[in-house]
Amino acid sequence: MRSLRAFLLGLLVLALGACASFPLAGGGSSTDRLPRILESRELRVGLSGDQPPLNMKNKRGEIIGLEVDLIETLAQSMGLEARFVPMPFADLLAALEKGQVDMVISGMTITPERNARVAFAGPYIVSGKSILTRSQKITNVESTAALDLPGRSYAALAGSTSERFVKDSLPRSQLVATPDYDTAVQMVIDGQVDALVADFPFCEFAVLRHAESELASLVTPFTIEPLGIALPADDPLFVNLVENYLSTLENTGILTQLKAKWFSKGAWMAELP
Repeated sequence: MRSLRAFLLGLLVLALGACASFPLAGGGSSTDRLPRILESRELRVGLSGDQPPLNMKNKRGEIIGLEVDLIETLAQSMGLEARFVPMPFADLLAALEKGQVDMVISGMTITPERNARVAFAGPYIVSGKSILTRSQKITNVESTAALDLPGRSYAALAGSTSERFVKDSLPRSQLVATPDYDTAVQMVIDGQVDALVADFPFCEFAVLRHAESELASLVTPFTIEPLGIALPADDPLFVNLVENYLSTLENTGILTQLKAKWFSKGAWMAELP
């Protein structure tokens, strides 16, 4: 592990050197964010903390998941410590824009609307919209049009692309926006909503996590959505550094190993409350 960290540190030092010639947007000057991060040795990371297997809390209240491993590897290779700042998903981008966190990684889809507010590095995963439900009538549909029926109700995480998906693609149905995934899943189990619209990895996790509730999800997602790390719009050097790091993870196969740990192996589920 020590040799891996040394290898990544060497590559990131080269990346920092490359940043010196990276052109600044609009000819302006860089912010002091990256120097501050390096001086404080702390990387503040915003996430929801309730989006398994990407990020979630274990029995000890610690935040774990694929995204946590990814960022901790980044921080350690730079000689930094990642400090995770959990908050409702809908508040994450605002916190980044206000400077309350240095980056956001929380199953966030890269969309034109979001990219008009902040920068993105990635994608580190390509996901898509799926359905979590107890009804075979819903999981057996072949198009989103078949889901859009009067009287149907769909839960979705507030502020997410899933919420937008329900509004745009299922206008005749009822949208129930929830503050977190746990609330939404329980509403499906209790029959308060017909289904939850969420990212494909989470729906697959929920099926396994609540096997006794006879939940089901789609075999393939309805959409294709790239997930990225949201970064400040005014700091191209910082963005360039994170992009170089993600490329390093991809090229060395480390990202593939992390995905296998959290998507193909279920040993971590024993850590959950």
